[in-house]
Amino acid sequence: MDINSVNIEEIVKQVLAGMNGTAPAAGAGTPAAGIPKTAHVAMLTSLENFEIKEYPIPELGDDDILVKVEGCGVCGTDAHEFRKDPFSLIPVVLGHEGTGEIVKMGKNVKKDSAGKTLAIGDKVVTCMIFKDNPDITMFDLNKQNVGGADVYGLLPDDDMHLNGWFSDYIVIRGGSTVFNVSDLDLYSRVLIEPCAVLIHAVERAKTTGILRFNSRVVVQGCGPIGLICIAVLRTMGIENITAVDGEQKRLDFALQMGATKTVNFKEHKGIEALAGAVESSFGGHLADFAFQCTGSPVAHSNIYKFIRNGGGLCELGFFINGGDATINPHFDICSKEITTVGSWVYTLRDYATTFDFLKRAKGIGLPMDKLITHAFPLEDINEALKTNLRMEGLKIAIINK
Repeated sequence: MDINSVNIEEIVKQVLAGMNGTAPAAGAGTPAAGIPKTAHVAMLTSLENFEIKEYPIPELGDDDILVKVEGCGVCGTDAHEFRKDPFSLIPVVLGHEGTGEIVKMGKNVKKDSAGKTLAIGDKVVTCMIFKDNPDITMFDLNKQNVGGADVYGLLPDDDMHLNGWFSDYIVIRGGSTVFNVSDLDLYSRVLIEPCAVLIHAVERAKTTGILRFNSRVVVQGCGPIGLICIAVLRTMGIENITAVDGEQKRLDFALQMGATKTVNFKEHKGIEALAGAVESSFGGHLADFAFQCTGSPVAHSNIYKFIRNGGGLCELGFFINGGDATINPHFDICSKEITTVGSWVYTLRDYATTFDFLKRAKGIGLPMDKLITHAFPLEDINEALKTNLRMEGLKIAIINK
């Protein structure tokens, strides 16, 4: 019997064993079939210029995971880095709203960060990469947001190169957080990261003791963040929500996401007229609570006028330095006794909570998947970022076929 016959027999045995259910399971360190030797990444090499580069897929360490990327959302942070490199990361592989399928694991990988079993074929997302900081833990009561850790998609380039989700493969290194989200569809998984921002914001708002089921709530800014904010509030049972924006298409979509009334600021001249329109939307009452979801200093200055005496405000629109806002502390804060909280990104606990939010939103019929209005292949990533900067559509995503 020659060597070719032996190979054929072995292949037949493996196929028959699989049909009989006796084939060995793909375990830690056992790769799925068809893993290439190289991976492609979209490397931002200069301002407004991604280049598709090819690098070898490295050997995995015992605590590492190789993920085949299925999709990644385009964040405002990506757009800022694309246009101005404010974080001085170039050259860099961006993309931190990603998800994909495990195709290979190190032998020590058994469970995700919430204690759920991990196996090849599972769909996963990442949250943060631990540094030597014992305060960042899954259920730490002194919750700390993601600002204290690194994030895939915002890492300087190194010898591994597979550091961001704008790619076809990414290596999740030991010490990272990873969650098994196989029970969510692709678009839901792509939306996990931005939704976690709003879960955190609403949790911050709840600490004021003002946000309740029957609260009158105004949400200013109906980009993806504001629209998701409305959805989170709606899943909590809050039904009296007014959305404020200057684009009618976004306001129309806000109604689908759970808003009850809308105010187009372009139809009102001056802050007093705008505040009057918000008050009218609540039947002659100002808002009990407000969420400021834009990065506009003018919008921040205006938001106080929408809130009743003793009301609350959550400011979450300024993910980067957007400039100074002008307010009158006496009229805007002190005399009205406004309770204000700031919110920035999320904690690990908020991230896990987001999975349940997405299931609940789908369960009550909110069209979360319609937030993703544009899907581009990896090779068209420059156009995807430009589409984002032109503020066309809502959520832009890179989807690998």
